[in-house]
Amino acid sequence: TVIALTAGILIFSVGIIIGENLMDLASLGIAITIFFLLTVIAQHYHRIDIGANLLSFMITFILLPITFFSGGGINGGSPMWFIFCLLYVSMILTGGARRFFIVANVVTAGVCYYFAYKYPEAVSTHSPKAAYQDSFISLVLVGTLVSLMVAFQIRIYMEENKRAEKQRKEIEDLNAAQNRFFSSMSHEIRTPINTIIGLNEMILREDISEEVAEDAQNVSAAGKMLLSLINDILDMSKLESGQMELSPVTYDAAEMFSEVVSMLSIRAKEKNLAFTVDIDPSMPSKLYGDEVRIKQILINILTNAIKYTKEGSVTFAVQCEYDPDSKAKAHILYEISDTGIGIRKESMPYLFTAFRRADEQLNRNIEGTGLGLSIVKQLVDLMGGNVTVNSVYTRGTKFVIELPQEIIDERPIGILTFGKRHITNERANYRQSFEAPDAKILVVDDTATNLLVVKKLLRETLVSVDTAESGAEALEKTLGESYHLIFMDHMMPEMDGVECLHLLREQTGGFCRNAKVVALTANAGSEVQTFYEKEGFDGYLVKPVTGEALERETFRLLPKELVHATSSKEQIVQESELWMMDHIQRRSIAVTTESVADLPRALIDRYHISILPHKVVTKNGIFRDGIEIETLSLLRYMADRNHVVTTSPPSPEEYELFFADVLGGANNIIHLSLSEKIQNSGYPLAIEAAGAFDNVTVIDTGHVSSGQGLFVIEACRMAAEGHTPAEIIAQMAEMKTKVHTSFIVDSLDQLARAKQVDGWIAGISKAFPLHPILIMKNGKMTLGNIYLGAREETWKKYIYDEFHGDIARIDRRLLFITYVGLSQAELAWIQTTVLAIITFDEIICQPASPAIAVNCGAGTFGLLYKEL
Repeated sequence: TVIALTAGILIFSVGIIIGENLMDLASLGIAITIFFLLTVIAQHYHRIDIGANLLSFMITFILLPITFFSGGGINGGSPMWFIFCLLYVSMILTGGARRFFIVANVVTAGVCYYFAYKYPEAVSTHSPKAAYQDSFISLVLVGTLVSLMVAFQIRIYMEENKRAEKQRKEIEDLNAAQNRFFSSMSHEIRTPINTIIGLNEMILREDISEEVAEDAQNVSAAGKMLLSLINDILDMSKLESGQMELSPVTYDAAEMFSEVVSMLSIRAKEKNLAFTVDIDPSMPSKLYGDEVRIKQILINILTNAIKYTKEGSVTFAVQCEYDPDSKAKAHILYEISDTGIGIRKESMPYLFTAFRRADEQLNRNIEGTGLGLSIVKQLVDLMGGNVTVNSVYTRGTKFVIELPQEIIDERPIGILTFGKRHITNERANYRQSFEAPDAKILVVDDTATNLLVVKKLLRETLVSVDTAESGAEALEKTLGESYHLIFMDHMMPEMDGVECLHLLREQTGGFCRNAKVVALTANAGSEVQTFYEKEGFDGYLVKPVTGEALERETFRLLPKELVHATSSKEQIVQESELWMMDHIQRRSIAVTTESVADLPRALIDRYHISILPHKVVTKNGIFRDGIEIETLSLLRYMADRNHVVTTSPPSPEEYELFFADVLGGANNIIHLSLSEKIQNSGYPLAIEAAGAFDNVTVIDTGHVSSGQGLFVIEACRMAAEGHTPAEIIAQMAEMKTKVHTSFIVDSLDQLARAKQVDGWIAGISKAFPLHPILIMKNGKMTLGNIYLGAREETWKKYIYDEFHGDIARIDRRLLFITYVGLSQAELAWIQTTVLAIITFDEIICQPASPAIAVNCGAGTFGLLYKEL
């Protein structure tokens, strides 16, 4: 603005030099003064936006026209100042104001040019010398000022760029410091947890009272949950920095499920919740994937389900869907549902956001980091899977996780039973997996309790265990003793485990240069494991270490001649009593619709179609379409013109409950709705309700009655053939132009009463023997034709017009004849007339639902079919 003000003063000065008209100079001087005052006032009162708009107004509508007409018009420097104004407006304003003044500047220039052309006497005439002087001086001034403004803008940009770069560096440093902190915190906390869980396991092996054993079991469960929280914090930092890597292994599905159920059922029991487990007995017994991360996903979601459920139940169900393109692959679906508080629709978009919890005020007293679901989402994405959420607020939530896994062993796991574990028999259940009395092991760790834990956990194997509390002590012991296996901590003062390993391998006169060395550390993560492998370690165990893992690694690395296998540890048994259920095979896709689709019961049963009824509203009450009222009774009721009948779709709450109920037996829903452009369509309400669910897709068919039903039948066929939801949705979009829906109406009275057509049109139709043909076009019911004549004659003409011509375009598999209030004889006549022109594999005569009949009235029938 200062530059623009300077420009105005310079114009004024140039005017004096070249001898401009005094009146023009005075006007220009006043304008510059006002310009200056506006600038000062806007700056002083911090009203920059208002000031910028007023200044732009003055330049565009006052200064430029004055300088143009007083400065010789196009024979002066004014055209260049229009260019300057465009740049000034572009730099000082934003949004709509900028667009307005740019256009205004161009329009103002056009008006000035026009008037100068039409009324040349309005322009102050310059001498040739003055014109050249004005033009040159304006060129120099505008060029200089534009250069200054652009340079100023570039300087601002460079400063902002430097500031942004500095902030980016600070954020990177902060993230690095955060990751170091999380990693260090994880390491430090894992060390005492290792002691707690390890020694607690030894307590459970002893012959102790039931009360002590129960307390120890609770300590174990709490320790594992604490470890899960630590893992969440560490994993969040890895995911955000892109350092998370998967470590797929071959794992036993039954053992993994047992471990997950074992950990979570105690928490469910503490809250008196029924914990139901339903594992597909046909799923493969051995799979290939990241078992640790899968367990983490399941534990996080199950923990949430238990945490946010005050009463009722939590259900954990697993289903296997084999990949049709590869026998070696399968999609495992994990479904976790609860009867808890549910999730508000407005909270759904933030469900997987880190550190944010749904319904913060309501859940303020519930413990948690707010990281669990964010980690779940990112881990599932990393595995190439999918997670969906379905929830009805106050009625519960269902999570469905789909993960692709490779099949290692096709043998089914069979029916898994989880019973009550008798904690007092824990010692009897434990039996060491091997014995090696001649084996010697060295454990190196700077924490004495960690040494104690390892010694105790390996006590039953009869292995001889020595300990060292530093790297230096370890090197001293290996000079005089030969060890078959060494467990080495990493983070130790003075000399860490990696340095100790390298010195051990090069130790002159050492007895353990070729000994097997395992990193036993609190540093967790697949990238850490890769690091230890590169450094030369023979194995890797993360703290807190279990007796089973320790025995397994020892058994693997000890010389085989020293090891005598006894038995494998028995399968983990469930700690608390569970309600078991027969496995429910869930459908991949459920196709649903509304009663107005006019489908016969046989097709509904054949394809297991779930139907949500519309409502018929009378002065005697509200009735569910086709359930609490039927068409013939409604027609008799409507014969009395005093009886007003209307229809209405289900409410969003009814749609929500309907979807939630169907999802009890299916993983996805495709709901086919009445055309949105039809009065009282349920489509917008269904869309609103679907917002509570991740795997419910609502499709506007653009049709009514059995035309809508044809979409439903096609979707059901595709679902039965194994097509994906995306493929079915794409096919439904293509069908919108292929389904043909039309009706011949006996009278427009009822349509007029329902306000579907204007009353005057109905009056004309009644005055003459007119029979309108209604067709669906672009989702709307429109008038396609009008036939004049007797009923049978017009019916015959309607049928002929539908099927004459290129009948090769018609899909002959199915024809619906949907009718209102016709006799069997009339229906037989219609069928005979149709078959005389074209044959179909199947013709279904379907009475229209009461909700459709309300709008059409008796004597209506339609021909509904699909084109190829």
